[in-house]
Amino acid sequence: MSEHCNCKCENKKTPRSQSDVKKLVSRINRINGQLCGVKNMIEQNKYCQDILIQLSAIEKAVRSLSACVLEDHLHTCVVEKIQGGDLSALDELVQLYKKY
Repeated sequence: MSEHCNCKCENKKTPRSQSDVKKLVSRINRINGQLCGVKNMIEQNKYCQDILIQLSAIEKAVRSLSACVLEDHLHTCVVEKIQGGDLSALDELVQLYKKY
């Protein structure tokens, strides 16, 4: 998704192109809109099944966003660390996997 990470990831920052930031923020804005829609549905006492269907769609959207960020991380920061001989990236991945 992003151009090569020039980040020396030890500082825990990942520079992203403006295009990538725009795409990720757009996804987040859509998710926020979905959450606001569910809030409105609850306030309007909409049918539980309809709310659950919307919540399921939100979960899928969040998982998809997470997958994009993870893919970018693997292709940039992790690759850069391993190519630089820093195998601690593998330990980070194991810890991330346990949390993910």
